[in-house]
Amino acid sequence: MTDTTGTPSYVPGLRTRHSLVLTPESSRARLAALDIGHGLLAWRLWWTMAWNDTKMRYRRSVLGPFWLTISMAISVGVLGILYAKLFKIDAEKYVPNLTLGLLAWGYVQGVVTDGCVAFMQSENFIKQIRLPFSTFIYRIMCRNVIILGHNAIVYLVVAVVYGIVPTWNTLFLIPGFALVLVTSVWVGLLLGMICTRFRDFPQLVTSLLQVLFFVTPVMWLPAQLGQRAYFVQFNPGYHVVELIRAPLLGNAPGATTWLYLAAMTAAGCLATFMMFRHYRNRISFWL
Repeated sequence: MTDTTGTPSYVPGLRTRHSLVLTPESSRARLAALDIGHGLLAWRLWWTMAWNDTKMRYRRSVLGPFWLTISMAISVGVLGILYAKLFKIDAEKYVPNLTLGLLAWGYVQGVVTDGCVAFMQSENFIKQIRLPFSTFIYRIMCRNVIILGHNAIVYLVVAVVYGIVPTWNTLFLIPGFALVLVTSVWVGLLLGMICTRFRDFPQLVTSLLQVLFFVTPVMWLPAQLGQRAYFVQFNPGYHVVELIRAPLLGNAPGATTWLYLAAMTAAGCLATFMMFRHYRNRISFWL
């Protein structure tokens, strides 16, 4: 069981340089910050949990998670040829864009949908073991990074087929993906709290996510909008996808994408922290 503050004072297996004791007199902001920090330091724990989740999902399967890779490869092969013909776009240009778009969107969709049920699926852990709540958010983030890594094999094959070679712009993937990971944490934590309190919210998020997929340039290119191409600049999904897709295509993400996501991440982290500070103690009671 958790303590009266709803926050663990000790994480099993976690070693820290300084001993941090959470007292009832500690401020809610400090407790929330310690929860997020201790959860991050317990990376061996949430990495192991995420890896076990992936293995258990494909238990007794010969290919395991590589079934996702096969499914992605089939989608890219069929949709790439079909839509390249329908849109009258060279396959050499369209297929790599489609491949990376599907890879990036798969990660976004996984983080959002898993974030909605992060606390509900971990109810037994939360009620029986003293762990930071943020541990379960890092768990879903790591799980989707593992899936993204498996599916990246499809991109490597496409890169070889269409002669895509790394450039200096490819290095933008490092800060870009780091920003995406930070966004994943606050989005997962925010949705986890809201959906734990309001159980109808996951269905709403799923419906909105389906709409967002069709208005995000995953299956199509922004240039196809012609003079209205600037509309995609208001779509957060586009900027997240672009931070992953552009460097792997040898392009540098635009300044608008960096500024948009940096501002959204700063505002999202602040709003989520304030909400987490206020409602963190209630998560256990909502389950």
